[in-house]
Amino acid sequence: MTTTNQISLRADMRRGLHAFWRGLRMLAATAVIGVALAACTGEQFQKGYILPPGALEQIPIGASQDQVLIVMGTPSTVATLDGEVFYYISQRSERPVAFMNQKVVDQRVIAVYFDKTRRVRRLANYGLQDGKIFDFISRTTPTSGQEMSYLTPLFKLLSFN
Repeated sequence: MTTTNQISLRADMRRGLHAFWRGLRMLAATAVIGVALAACTGEQFQKGYILPPGALEQIPIGASQDQVLIVMGTPSTVATLDGEVFYYISQRSERPVAFMNQKVVDQRVIAVYFDKTRRVRRLANYGLQDGKIFDFISRTTPTSGQEMSYLTPLFKLLSFN
């Protein structure tokens, strides 16, 4: 092999090595940018009670308090309004981009009303619709009174924003 061929071969090897390292640096930079962008995607947060799918359908009117506890679990809070009431409180919020404030998307208070014999008298799934407390089961807004005076502070307590 001549000296010229050896010099040419070394130059080709150096160019190939430089191209390899340049490609590796580009790949590393792309990976770093991809990871940084992935960290900016939105997040969802669930606080409080998570309603199991089909749980409300398993609680018929007239069911015992023990049956409610088996299906729904321990309530977030309990009140006594003309009988006992179990409240299951939850809030769902999301953050569209990392490092931004969370925005509340949904707030729910599931209420299970019992009569004096500790049997289910009524179920309610309260949430906010058009800024008012709304029962998503009966499709009504509760009227003023003892129940509203208890639900309003719960929703205000849940609304951190």
